[in-house]
Amino acid sequence: RMGYPFRGAIPEIAGGSVRVVQIRDVSRRGLKNRDDLVATEVEGRKEPDWLLDQDVLFVARGASNYSALVIDPPARTVCSQHIYVIRVKQPERLLPAFLAWQLNQAFVQRYLRQSAEGSHQLSIRRTVLDMTEIRIPPIERQRAAVELERVTSAERDAWQALIKNRETELAILAERLLK
Repeated sequence: RMGYPFRGAIPEIAGGSVRVVQIRDVSRRGLKNRDDLVATEVEGRKEPDWLLDQDVLFVARGASNYSALVIDPPARTVCSQHIYVIRVKQPERLLPAFLAWQLNQAFVQRYLRQSAEGSHQLSIRRTVLDMTEIRIPPIERQRAAVELERVTSAERDAWQALIKNRETELAILAERLLK
């Protein structure tokens, strides 16, 4: 389903009881910073579909379309209308983390890029997302793929930390040598 249909800009209300996930708040790893979510209020007769643990977010607008798994979102959180929320109905058959991982793979991303619409800003229609071919291997293989992605991500973080540390060392060395 699409996120909450805000009309125009999302009104930021200090002390608002509802949090809103926007495109800027999502990375392939999930929510970037839960404390930075816009606070607001929503109106309407119908209660919004709140974001739940293990929902998959799909960023449908912009130059980069990707998905992310939500882990323990704040209570009373909705997504903006540019994000699709996918809820796996049979997690014993398809792990939400595996679905998010699969939607980010090259062959799916290629299909989505080819199917994107818009001249000024690209977007993915829901029918395109609905038609995206998803493969469902045995649950053990899904777990293995998700774990490999987790380990790879941790390695990437460690390497980036080492690179940043080395750059800091070089900057200190340069400062000492050039004084």
